[in-house]
Order: sequence, then C-alpha cells, then structure tokens
Amino acid sequence: MEPRNERDRYAALAFCWADLIMQIDSRDRIVFAAGPFEAFIDRRQDDLRGEEVATLMVPEDRVLMGQCLKLVRRKGRASGEVVRLHRPRGVPLSMDFAGYTLDQQSFIALRLTSHRGYDARDGTPRDPQSGLLPPQAFSELASGKIKQRQETGQDFGVTVIDLPGLGGLCDRLPSPGALGLLRSVGASLRACAFDDDSATEIAQGRYGLVHDGAADLEALRHDLSEIVRQHDPDGGEGRVETSAIDLEGVDQIDEGDLAKGLIYAINQCQRADGAAISLRMLSTSIPQLVHQGINEVALFRRVVANRSFDIVLQPIVSLSTGDIHHYEALCRFDPERPDLSPYRAITFAEETGLIHDFDLAMAEKVLGWLSGKPRNSDAYRVAVNISGFSIGVDSYVKGLLDLLRAEPWTKGKMLFEITESSKMTDLDSANSFIGSLRDSGYQVCLDDFGAGAASFQYLSALEVDVVKIDGSAIRNAMRGPKGMAFLSALTELCRRLGVTTIAEMIDTEESLDFVRSCGCDFVQGYLFGRPSADLKSFQPLPNLGLLRGSPDRLRGRAGLS
Repeated sequence: MEPRNERDRYAALAFCWADLIMQIDSRDRIVFAAGPFEAFIDRRQDDLRGEEVATLMVPEDRVLMGQCLKLVRRKGRASGEVVRLHRPRGVPLSMDFAGYTLDQQSFIALRLTSHRGYDARDGTPRDPQSGLLPPQAFSELASGKIKQRQETGQDFGVTVIDLPGLGGLCDRLPSPGALGLLRSVGASLRACAFDDDSATEIAQGRYGLVHDGAADLEALRHDLSEIVRQHDPDGGEGRVETSAIDLEGVDQIDEGDLAKGLIYAINQCQRADGAAISLRMLSTSIPQLVHQGINEVALFRRVVANRSFDIVLQPIVSLSTGDIHHYEALCRFDPERPDLSPYRAITFAEETGLIHDFDLAMAEKVLGWLSGKPRNSDAYRVAVNISGFSIGVDSYVKGLLDLLRAEPWTKGKMLFEITESSKMTDLDSANSFIGSLRDSGYQVCLDDFGAGAASFQYLSALEVDVVKIDGSAIRNAMRGPKGMAFLSALTELCRRLGVTTIAEMIDTEESLDFVRSCGCDFVQGYLFGRPSADLKSFQPLPNLGLLRGSPDRLRGRAGLS
C-alpha cells in the first residue's frame, strides 16, 4: 500500500531505523505516534495524542528531551542523544534519539540503543555524560571550522560559558539527576554551536563553543539557567556567565597555529583560579593567545634540544626486605621558572604533541647518569617514564630501541614505566612495543593503575611485569572496608598473573600498614625519601625501622628481578 501523505512517507522511512516514531506540534505535544508503545511503556499509541512528549521520559531526562526538540527546530535535524523512556513496571529503556523538521513539522524517532558513548565524526570519543568533545579534539576541529567560515566570509564567534555552581549541584544530586543535568547542558550547548563537533567542556562547569555570528547567546544563557534551576532541589538561581574571545586578526593565522592558540586558551582557562579571572583572561585576542602558545612550544623545544633539565631519583622499596630495588627518575626544570614545573611542562608537552621528544631526551639523560656508575653493581637501577602518547609515535619507538641496542649494558639497569596520563588507543601496537622492550631484556611497568577507567583493560591486554598503583586509588581504598577488599583482590590478581605490585605516594605510616595488609610488594613515597639528585639522601633509608618488623607483619614477594 502506498503511503497516503508526507507524514506516512516519513513514517515508512523512519521505521527502517526506529522502533518508535512521533510527530510533534509547536507545543511539544504528540500529534501522531506509531510503534510498539504498548510493549515498551504499557501505553497505546492512540492514547498518546495531545500528551507532551517529555512526560514519556524518566523525570531526569525531560529537560533533555526539550533541548533535543529545540535543536531539531533550530537546525532541521539532530541525532546522537540517548534518552530514557519511563516504564510503569521495570527499568527505564535507553533509546537512541533522532529528530527531523519536514515541511515545518517536527518528527522524532527512537530506537533501543546499543550505545556505548558518544563519538565525534572522526571517531574521537566524547564525554559520556555531556556528549561534548575533549578539549584537544575540539581545538583541532574548531580551528578548521573557523578557517572555513573566515575564508567564505561567514560571521562566527567563539564563546566561553561558565556555570559557577554546576559542580556543587552535581555533587548534591543523586546520580540519575546529575546525569540528566549534564546531558541537558550538553544538548543546549550543541544546539547553539556550529554542529555537534563545535563544543567542549573546558573544566567542570566551564564550556567553550564555536557558533554562527547570529547565534542567540542570550537564549542559550536563559536555557542553561533554566536547566540548572529546574534540577536544583534548593531552588538556586542558575547563574550563567559568558565571555567572547576576540577574533580580530584570525585571518592571518594558519589552521595549525590557530589550533595551538585554542589549546593554549583552554589550558589557561583550566589553570586559572576563579571564573571571573578566567573569563577576563580569555577576552584576550586569539592572535595574542596564538603568539603565547607558539612561544611556549618554542621554549619547550629548546629545553628538550639542549637537555636543559635535571633528573632526581626516588627509591622503590621492598616490603619483604626493606631494600631499595630501584629508583624512579623524575625531571626538574629551572627553579627560576615556575611556569616550567614538571607537571605543567609534561602536560603541555602531551597536549601539543611534543612529549615523545621529551621522553626520548629523558631516556638519554638517565642513560648518561647510569654511564657514570659502576656497571658491576646492582645498586643503580632506574625506571624511566614513557607517556602513553609516545608509544604511538614511530620516531620515538625507533629512537628508543636504537638507543638501547647501542648500549646493551643497560639491560637490568633501566626499567620503563608507561603512564596512563595520555590514553593508549591502539593496544595491539602498545603491546608490540612492550614486547620489544621485554624481549630486549627490559622490564615494563604499567603506571597510574587505578587512576582511570581503562586500567583493567590495559592490564588484561598488555604483557607487563609490574603494576604501579596510583596514590589516589590507594587513598580512596583506605576510606572503607570495600576499598581494602578491592585492593587485596587486585594484588592477588596480579600475583596470579605473575605481575609485581608497587604502591605509590606512601607518605604516612597508616598508608604503609594499609598497603602491606593488602599484599603489595613494593612501596614508593615521601615516607622513605623525597626525590633527590643525591643518593646519599637514602643512606640510610628514612623510616627503615617501619619495614624491619616481625616476620609475620612483612608480606610480599621479590617479583622484580
């Protein structure tokens, strides 16, 4: 039978994709519905006419549905959201959302989802709560969109939006309410941006977006304020602050430098204390931010090229013997340059794609230090950090393996710690690199374990010798009996896998007793010495008496060779 009208033709097409379809009027009420509503939500489709579509959703997603419909009407179509249908009996149903405007009529289609998270058009994972891009991906994609519109003479803008009370509100809300709030905020921002790839979360409650010059930012402010107010059980005001970034002179900047400028702007915003300071700072013109970003890149490149940094060492101590097994090498920059603190410099290097050069320079620096020590002594063994980002850079992999092949005496004297600060995406390639190091006689440690959701995925996929448990994970585990059970289970799992465990940031006797009772093998932290360039700082080892107690108190095994 042929479809009788445009609505029916749409319905026929939508059923190719959707489980449920609806036509919605200008007041967000259902005009027409088709699909197995009775099976899904125990409602007959004919009974839905005239009902506000948001009432079909769980309470936490009703504002989100309203934002999705606004997006459909503003842009003609929208997709990518997940909304949850309320069911009188049973758990809510998660549904993929798609919406269209056709001949001034709005239609939505819903399908049972197999959704695992948002993805940008280039496959970049989005934030699973807000659906927004991570800052670096946003900077790269947004710079291309800015240049396209600048070259075609289209008006556009870049705006930073701050919701000062959002973090505290999310903490006060139960998980479903906080999730609904963040989804609604993300949908509103994407509705105002160029497209789904033109908005980012800079920091908690702070966002950036690229938008058409004609975008109604006042309407966006109102929407965001209403979303916060509706979710706040205490009836907060929903304060929203905005600041436009000055784009004067952007036509003189190439796309690559523009991306660096946006990354630099976002980093400055993340580091600044207080929303007002951040927003005032970001009113600085893009050319100035680009200039500052380029200067930082050039400075860091000079530091790496000239090896203008030092190494300090911190001991890793056996819980079973009290002996120092090896040291971790850490970097220190010019003390007169607080802007070159180790954390900030390495984070900047990862964000700007320079970390692989630094990682190779660090390996060379450690090798140089070891070359001045007796080669027939086991007292000088050093672990070198490798960013997860560097593993994917061919020049780094080749450079490191060539360096080690040229200095075979470093076997057993150098270890490598792969940090999770920059996520690894190609685990097969990462495992191949790890295998190359191990086959060459070098042990490999998975650092930052427990700091991110991917830790267990890494442990199952990567053939490592050692796991270093992140200090924040240990502090969280110390808060209750479940934490002790979890950490004990982790050390037992590692034992069965033949993997040694190191507990880091052990700064107190309480944390030492905790990780020892959980079965960790080695410890590292201020309790046994702060990082130092002088190994005499650890002779004798501070607080050694805490380790040399009765045999029944000392657990662990010598898993490191």
